[in-house]
Amino acid sequence: MFGLKHRKRERIRSLPFPDKWQKILEKNIAYYHHLSSEDQAELRGHIQIFLHEKQFEGLNGFEITDEIKVTITAQACILLLHRDTDYYPTLYTILIYPHPFFSNIRQNLSGGIVAEGEQGRLGESWYRGPVILSWDDVSRSAHDHNDGHNVVFHEFAHQLDSESGANDGAPPLPGRSTYIAWARVLGEEYQELLDDLRHNHKSDIDSYGATNPAEFFAVVTEYFFERPIQLKKRHPELYEQFKNFYKLDTEAIMLTDTKK
Repeated sequence: MFGLKHRKRERIRSLPFPDKWQKILEKNIAYYHHLSSEDQAELRGHIQIFLHEKQFEGLNGFEITDEIKVTITAQACILLLHRDTDYYPTLYTILIYPHPFFSNIRQNLSGGIVAEGEQGRLGESWYRGPVILSWDDVSRSAHDHNDGHNVVFHEFAHQLDSESGANDGAPPLPGRSTYIAWARVLGEEYQELLDDLRHNHKSDIDSYGATNPAEFFAVVTEYFFERPIQLKKRHPELYEQFKNFYKLDTEAIMLTDTKK
């Protein structure tokens, strides 16, 4: 079964990459221009497989186009470069709103109080369910690759996290010693962020990362890809953990690109 899936994927990967998709990549994905030619070729192969296996649906009458699919897929697949991957195996559908949307939330507060209401969203990722995105924010994120925020990186980081069986900020890692190092570094950095917010100290890590360890992992993923030079300078151990997990030296990618 797995051999058949692998052969099918290799066949899809070997197909010519459509010129239309290439133009979308070059026009919409700022990060694409930072990658080496080898990484660009790997990314194109991932895009072909992802688009063959996943479904896109527009919400509120939103029409799905090749531009939308390729722009989202390219960013999702940047997270897969250099890694053994099964292409987000529990994800089958990506749902797209044209604009930010509202989602019902339920929060357990202190004293046994439960708060319910609607909250504006740019994206959501469901465990063993769909990814939901706002196209406005996907497009903005794709074009601005160094503001530290990318809704596709964020939501697909949650998908990677869930491959361990839970959304808890600890994605699948190779071996017990790796988990120990991951838990120590991310635990310390997460606690530091909580302390900064508690004492009204400014942090370079977005405060949304303090929501819980899963959001911390997703927020730092955005930081790792979009502002790696700053992340390595200010949080070197955290940078190394993400470099080892994603198998990319994003600081070197950015520094090499600035020298071109």
